[in-house]
Amino acid sequence: MKIAVLGSGMVGRTMAIDLSTKHEVTSFDASENALSILKAKAPNITTVKADLSDYNNYSTLLAGFDLAITAVPGFMGYATLEAVIKAGMNVVDISFFPEDALALDKLAKEKNVTAITDCGVAPGVSNLVIGRYNEEMIIDSFECYVGGLPKLRKKPFEYKAPFSPIDVIEEYTRPARLKENGQIVVKPAMTEVELMDFDEVGTLECFNTDGLRSILFTMPHVPNQKEKTLRYPGHAELIIALQRSGFFAAEPINYKGKTINPLEFTSAVLLNEWKLGTTEEELTIMKVIVKGTMNGQPKTIEYSVLDKYDTATQTSSMSRTTGYTCTAAANAFAEGLFSGKGVFPPELVGKHKACFDYILQYLKERNVNWIKKEY
Repeated sequence: MKIAVLGSGMVGRTMAIDLSTKHEVTSFDASENALSILKAKAPNITTVKADLSDYNNYSTLLAGFDLAITAVPGFMGYATLEAVIKAGMNVVDISFFPEDALALDKLAKEKNVTAITDCGVAPGVSNLVIGRYNEEMIIDSFECYVGGLPKLRKKPFEYKAPFSPIDVIEEYTRPARLKENGQIVVKPAMTEVELMDFDEVGTLECFNTDGLRSILFTMPHVPNQKEKTLRYPGHAELIIALQRSGFFAAEPINYKGKTINPLEFTSAVLLNEWKLGTTEEELTIMKVIVKGTMNGQPKTIEYSVLDKYDTATQTSSMSRTTGYTCTAAANAFAEGLFSGKGVFPPELVGKHKACFDYILQYLKERNVNWIKKEY
C-alpha cells in the first residue's frame, strides 16, 4: 500500500518507520527538523514539507495514496480528519481532539471511506477491550487507568511528555465525562485523586480525565464507566495550583502594554520542563478492568501493560504503545480484516475477534506485551 503519514512528531515518526517495513510510506510535516530526523532514521521513507493546516489542499496532497495516518496535534485533529475524509481517503487516526469523531460518520459513508479513530493506547487499546468483551459478557463496569511517566523523577513535576505541553494541559482542563449508575456525569478534570499500587513502579496517583470519549455513546448499556490518568504522587496538586492561579487561562491579559495569552505563555515555559529527550527513558503503565457476568456468573477481565523505552531502537514507550496500535489497525485494514465504511472508534473494530487478536499479536511482536487476567 501507499500510505501517507500526516505529522512527523515523535509518535508520527515511530509509525512511519514501522509501516515502511511493509508499505511505501510518505511523511508530511511543516517542520524540516522533524522530517530530517525521520529521514536520518529511515532513508527509505519519502519526506515532504507541507502545511497540514491547508485543509483545502488535501485532495491534491493525498492523490495516489491508499491510506492516511493522521498524527497531528489535537487542536487540528478534527479538521484534519474531516479534510482527509472529504478527499475520499481511508484513514486511521490518533489525534486526541475534543470534537466528536462520530459526527463525521455520514460524510465517511458518503465518501465510501473507512475511518478508524482514536486508535492509540488510551483511547485505543482500552476501547478494543470493551468492544471485544461486550460480545461475550454483560458488562456492568469499565475502568481504565493509564499514564506515561519518566523513569527519572525530577521535581517539581516528575513528568515528561512526548508531545506538546498544550495537549497535556488540554487533558488537564477539559471536563471529564464519566458514567455512574447509567447516567453520564461531568466532573472537573483532576478530581477524585486516589492512590494505586503497581508492581515494579510502586505507588501512583490517579485522577479523572476525559478519556472515555466514544464508548459513552457506543456502549450506552454499560452503566458504570471511568478513565483516570496516572502520575507520580503530588503531580495533581501542582497542576491544580497553576490552573487556579490562572496560568491556563485562554483569555489574553495585558502586561506592561503587551497582550499575553496565559495558556500559550505557560505552554512555552513548560516546553523545556516537560520536554522528553530523544533518548530519555520513560514508561507507559495501563490497566483496563471490565466487570460483569458471563453465562450467568460474575466475571472480571483485566488487561495490563508496563512498557519501557526501547534502548535498541531509541523509541519512546508512549510512541510504541500508541503508534504500534495505530499501525496494527492500519495493517489489519490493509490485509482486509476490517473494511466497514464510516467512522469506527476502536471498540467497533475490536468487537471482531479476528481484529482484536491481530492487533494484540502485532503489539506482542513488537514487545508491547499486554497481560490478561481473568477471575
